[in-house]
Amino acid sequence: MTRAGDRPSARRVPLVAANWKMHLLRRDVEDFARVLGAGLGAPRAEVVIFPSHPLLAPAAQALAAAAPGAALGGQDLHPEPKGAFTGDVSGAQLRDAGCTWVLCGHSERRRDHAENDELVGNKVAAAVRSGLAPLLCVGERREERHAGETLAVLERQLAAGLASRPQRFAVAYEPVWAIGTGETATPEIAQEAHAFLREQLVGRYGIETAERTRIVYGGSVTPENAAALREEADIDGFLVGGASLDVGKFLAIIRVCGSA
Repeated sequence: MTRAGDRPSARRVPLVAANWKMHLLRRDVEDFARVLGAGLGAPRAEVVIFPSHPLLAPAAQALAAAAPGAALGGQDLHPEPKGAFTGDVSGAQLRDAGCTWVLCGHSERRRDHAENDELVGNKVAAAVRSGLAPLLCVGERREERHAGETLAVLERQLAAGLASRPQRFAVAYEPVWAIGTGETATPEIAQEAHAFLREQLVGRYGIETAERTRIVYGGSVTPENAAALREEADIDGFLVGGASLDVGKFLAIIRVCGSA
C-alpha cells in the first residue's frame, strides 16, 4: 500500500479528465480539439473529455482528427439499456457515439437530480454492461465534513457504487464544498480521503487491484494547485471542471502529470 509522504505510484498511469458540464458549442469543441492536439505531445496521463450529450458527435469527430490521443466520455447514463425514458441516454448510445468512459454519481447529479447511492450503483453496473469504464464520483458536502462524517460518507458511497463489483473503473474524490467555490482541499486533506478510499478498495478487491486503481481528485483543480496535489501518494490525476474549459489551463494540468 502507498502511504502519505510516498511519491505517486509509478504503476498507475495518471488520468486527467475534462468535465465540460453544460458549456461550449460545436465551434468551441473544434477549436479546443485543435489546440489540445497541437499541445498534447506524448503525455504520461490518459486524457478523457466529457462533453454534454449534444456535443458528443462533434467532439468525437474533432478529437479523432486533431487529438486522437484523447478519449471521449459521457456525463451520465440511464441504468436501463433502452426504453421510454425521455431525455435520458443509454450506455449503448454512448458507445455508439464513440465513448469509452462515463461519469457516474457526479455531485451535481446527486444534488440536482436527487441521485441516491443505489441509483449510482445501478449506473455503474449499466456502464460496465455497455463496455464503458465508469468514473465513480464520491465526496462529502460541507455540513458532512463539519460533522466529522467524511469517511463514513465515502465508505457508503463507494460501497454502493461498486456493489456490482466492476473490474475496470476509476474513482473521483470530489469534496462537494470545493466544487465551483474556488476553495480547494489542501493536499493533506485530499490525500487523507484518497488513502482512505484505497484502503476501502483493498478490503473489497485486495491489494493488487487497489494498487492499480486510479483515484483522481476533482474539486476546483487549477494549474496553480495541481502540482502540489499530484505530489501526494494516492492522487492519480484530476477531474477538472471550470479550468478544463480553457484549453491552455487544461494542458498545463496534464503536464503536471509528466510526459511519456
